[in-house]
Amino acid sequence: MKALIITHDHLSAPGFVGERLVERGYDLTELLVVPEEHFHAPGVPRAFPPPGAYDLIVALGAPWSVDDMELIAPWITAELELLHTAHTAGVPTLGICFGGQALATALGGRVERSPRFELGWTRVHSDDTAVVPKGPWFQFHGDRWQLPPGAREIARNAVCSQAFVHGTSMGVQFHPELTPAILERWLAHGGEAKAAELGLDPAVLLARTRAEAGQARSRAHALVDGFLLLSSHNAARQPLT
Repeated sequence: MKALIITHDHLSAPGFVGERLVERGYDLTELLVVPEEHFHAPGVPRAFPPPGAYDLIVALGAPWSVDDMELIAPWITAELELLHTAHTAGVPTLGICFGGQALATALGGRVERSPRFELGWTRVHSDDTAVVPKGPWFQFHGDRWQLPPGAREIARNAVCSQAFVHGTSMGVQFHPELTPAILERWLAHGGEAKAAELGLDPAVLLARTRAEAGQARSRAHALVDGFLLLSSHNAARQPLT
């Protein structure tokens, strides 16, 4: 089985999510959208492969806003088209943070600014803990989605919707993929300044992430398993066309 991992920037990686997909028998292909040398000017053209060539798609996070067309227009439109096509074709698709916001947008929702920036470990209110455990999950976002028509919200917190499902697609606002190594890179490239702005200590965030790593891996693996089971179940319920 083949999985396409859309990695938007060089600082991010599929982490615990990719680890579990490999354990479940998937061969991962990572597509880097914005190369390192364009990180501060991400408006670069990028071609996306046809989603039908893959059995599963994962769209990871990014430090930009889905609706910032002046900044990322050369590739975000093509990615939204890919996500919409994958969903329509019944290809299981998991969107994480920016990827979840892009998925919601592709399916007819939209993105807006959150009432406050979320950074750090939080729990969520989950309607289905077999798919989305309550956490804690790591948050790092200043945007949120408005649900697309037909989507079912399955987790939330006081700031925003935290997870939704729509057929074989699922979006999550938090970062199940996060490892200590990933957070180290994020902190070194703008995260420390953002933490300071919010009155948070980057060293404390990293220490907590290291302490959570074992349980975070287990929760991420459970989320992947729940997503695969849910998408398989929903695919079986879809009428043939």
